[in-house]
Amino acid sequence: MSKRMALDRKVWGGGRLLWALLLGSVVFFFPSCLLLPHHHAANSATAVAPGEQPDKILLDKALNEFKHGRYDVGRLTLQTLLNTYPDSEYLSQAKLAIANSYYKQGGIAGLTEAEAEYKDFMTFFPTAPEAPRAQYLAGMCFFRLIGRADRDQSEAENAEREFREFLTRYPENLLMPKVTDRLREVQEVLGRGNYEIAMFYYDHGAYPAAESRLKQVAAQYPNFSQGDQVYWYLGQTLAKLKHPEEATPYYDRLIMEFPLSPLVKDAKRELAAMHEPVPEPTKAMLARAEADADAAKWDHRGLLQRMLTPLSSSPNLSTTLHGPVVLGSPGQLQVQIAKLNGLTKPAPPPGKNSLSVQTASAASLKPEDPAPPQKSSSKASNAGHTQAKATKQQNIDLAQVSPEKKHGKLHFLHKLIP
Repeated sequence: MSKRMALDRKVWGGGRLLWALLLGSVVFFFPSCLLLPHHHAANSATAVAPGEQPDKILLDKALNEFKHGRYDVGRLTLQTLLNTYPDSEYLSQAKLAIANSYYKQGGIAGLTEAEAEYKDFMTFFPTAPEAPRAQYLAGMCFFRLIGRADRDQSEAENAEREFREFLTRYPENLLMPKVTDRLREVQEVLGRGNYEIAMFYYDHGAYPAAESRLKQVAAQYPNFSQGDQVYWYLGQTLAKLKHPEEATPYYDRLIMEFPLSPLVKDAKRELAAMHEPVPEPTKAMLARAEADADAAKWDHRGLLQRMLTPLSSSPNLSTTLHGPVVLGSPGQLQVQIAKLNGLTKPAPPPGKNSLSVQTASAASLKPEDPAPPQKSSSKASNAGHTQAKATKQQNIDLAQVSPEKKHGKLHFLHKLIP
């Protein structure tokens, strides 16, 4: 009996060993069987089917990587496309996608790379439909890096340069309103920075340096929100430098461009003391000042954001004024500002540095006919009457051909609000 039990135990032990070997083989080989179809499917997915474009597949794969935030993988895929298919029709899309990935990634390094990629795209594809947006985003790369007005202003200067280039290249593009708004905000930062430096010089008695800075703000940043103080202190600086007569045009601009400023009364008093005529603001400038005053009452920032503004490294753009953006050199700015404001002040006497605009009639723009030789006084008078009658008839014909258009009461707002 004991021998039989020992034999059964030996057989049963061998059977368990066999079952263990079988179970181990199943566990070892079964996962590989499961992974084999998946691996085959993956290879078939990456393979190029007949009729498909491999460069298009690489572009779609990269865009999918960007969508999931895998920027490095997507950029490597697009770089493969650029190197492998140099004649691909998707080169412009690939270059633009690389720039957009850096822009979305953000940060100092990402925005710096994005700006370089956008400018590279503009160099290679200047006539592409995406070129205007690339130019706009190149400026936005600098715009997102702008700090407070008392910090380094190199980023703001670069942003202003890129936005000005957009307005010069694409004046009819649909992005024009956005670019104009951003340019106003950039000029607000630049104007505030120069104004704070000028006031530092003014408070310490360095009047020549203060004059230079204030004139720079007045000429280059006419939409600066504290322009009334710029004009006032510029006039006071010129008076301290013994050149009070040069302050007249700046007092004029204070009254006409900032008619609601509390400094208007002081500017009128200074003009009266110098026996200079006091100008009156136009309806358009008065409407603009009222619109800016109403906008200043509604601060859309939250309470916490307003409390943290002094501690923030970002500039405060809530005081940016409305109005057209003036482009051109400082010399051209004076003429454009005069035309924009529609100055009503009479022409100054010779020797006075002031701004004036005279309106020419349509008839005066045509060359005059040479007067016929006068043979006698009677014939000369008759010729004069004939010429006067012809000129009068010519003016009537011009009025009939181009009648004056009638506008609504608020027609001037179309020119003020871009």
